[in-house]
Amino acid sequence: MSMNKNWKILQPDKNSVTKICNILKCSPVLATVLVNRNILSHADASRFLSNSLNNLRPPFSIKDMDVAVRRIHSAIINHEKILILGDYDVDGITATVILLEFLQYAGADVSFYIPHRIKEGYSLQTSHISDYALPNRIGLIITVDCGSGSHDAVRLAQDSGTDVIITDHHNIPDEMPPATAVVNPKRQDCTAGFDNLAGVGVAFCLLICLRKYLRDLNFWQDRPEPNLKNFCDLVALGTVADVVPLVGENRMFSKTGLEIIKEGGRPGISALIKACGISNNAVDSGDIAFRLAPRLNAAGRMDHAKKAVKLLTTDDPETAASIARSLNHLNQERQSIEKKMFEEIIDDLKHHPDMLRQSTLVLSSSGWHEGVLGIVASKVVEKYFRPTVLIATKNGIGKGSGRSIQGVDIHAGLVACADDLEFFGGHSMAAGLTIRADNIATFQKNFENTVRTMTTPDNFLQTIIVDYELDFDKISDDLIDELETLEPYGAGNPKPLFISGNIKVVFSKIIGRNHRRMRLKQTSGRGRIINAIQFNIDTDMHKKDYFHQIAFRLQWNRWNDRKTAQIIVEEES
Repeated sequence: MSMNKNWKILQPDKNSVTKICNILKCSPVLATVLVNRNILSHADASRFLSNSLNNLRPPFSIKDMDVAVRRIHSAIINHEKILILGDYDVDGITATVILLEFLQYAGADVSFYIPHRIKEGYSLQTSHISDYALPNRIGLIITVDCGSGSHDAVRLAQDSGTDVIITDHHNIPDEMPPATAVVNPKRQDCTAGFDNLAGVGVAFCLLICLRKYLRDLNFWQDRPEPNLKNFCDLVALGTVADVVPLVGENRMFSKTGLEIIKEGGRPGISALIKACGISNNAVDSGDIAFRLAPRLNAAGRMDHAKKAVKLLTTDDPETAASIARSLNHLNQERQSIEKKMFEEIIDDLKHHPDMLRQSTLVLSSSGWHEGVLGIVASKVVEKYFRPTVLIATKNGIGKGSGRSIQGVDIHAGLVACADDLEFFGGHSMAAGLTIRADNIATFQKNFENTVRTMTTPDNFLQTIIVDYELDFDKISDDLIDELETLEPYGAGNPKPLFISGNIKVVFSKIIGRNHRRMRLKQTSGRGRIINAIQFNIDTDMHKKDYFHQIAFRLQWNRWNDRKTAQIIVEEES
């Protein structure tokens, strides 16, 4: 077993497994995985396995939704100028686009604005009101995926006669901005139960309620009512990219959205898929998370996010192809900057091993690129398994990005250190902050002490949760097909993890830089040989020809219209 990892095989209730087996007429493996995901009844199972938007709970009870909808309606019919202000990540970009396209269709005078990540920073700022909204006579600003912490900007807007509607899903301070409406399911006084939505999910719920309100007023009598299902491609992109739990509404959005993406109706998404070298009809949630989202995010990290908005809104395949190529280049540039920064951090920690005795890592440098801090922080967390904050400093000011480990709320940690910070926001697993460079040392000490009081040593022991002990002889085509019905996978619905022992490596080859392609055979079984791949290994390890145990995921490897069974080795001992 690896030093700091604890392998835990789930042991679900046998009666519950038998019950699901009988209801679904499925294998014990699938039934076990479903019970592990807390799916215990016929109703749970059909809701989980169906992907129909008809099962969507009506979002009308989200706090302030009614106020927001009435105010938007009045802006549409009075031809007020509406400005959508979105965040620069995939969640914010997709939320901007669905709102923009819906309001354009409804005949509104609408435009969008996405702040430049590095020059302007996160969320609605006072400068956006004084330098942009007021000179452009904007009557209504709608924020998407941001705004919950923008008290000063909202106050300035409202005092100057511009109304603000906030739609967001980030943790919200006790005191709310004085906006016309704050549509954020995480509000303390909102009991609608939509806390898991991404920013684009909140925006989509706004459209559901707005369309119904307009329908009740006979607004659509001279044009077909917009089909909101067609926006689910974008809702899926933003939801999967933002790593919110893929359960409930988020699962419906993602599953429906993936089907729409496969139909290839939006030139921008099709061009991006082509630029990634995958085919439309095989796109899954993993492709969104690891291929499409990083390229869309690269626009905001390395250049300007409006490039990604342009890609998702264009009707012209040639324009789409050209922007997709450009995002590919930006993504490659991002990868090389990120690699250099990550290697620098590893090197630094090798020379200062005492830093790894701490429960947290707070590192800063004036040479770092602000646009990739969050990604590198995630990699540092993956390697050293502790809450990490990386800060890029420039002219006495630091911009930081933090990532956490399961069970340690980084946002709560920052709340406790608020006096050291100029600004911060985010949620339990990820947060952003602004700090004066001369406060970094104090913050480092206070953050360490705060996290120590919030945690026990067990928090830093990484637990690998295994769904089922699966011998190679039990692996069949039918089983892999069954497992595919659990897609889309993501946070809250991880790809099932299996465990097997006594594994012999029959063939092994390093591909790429550090991936190992193997053929494996279980010595205790009938000798079935199965293709396997292990990513990002220490290449000295590739000589290993026997595993006591492996934890693996099982899937089809699709290539040139053929599919073969393949396991992905995640952990070994």
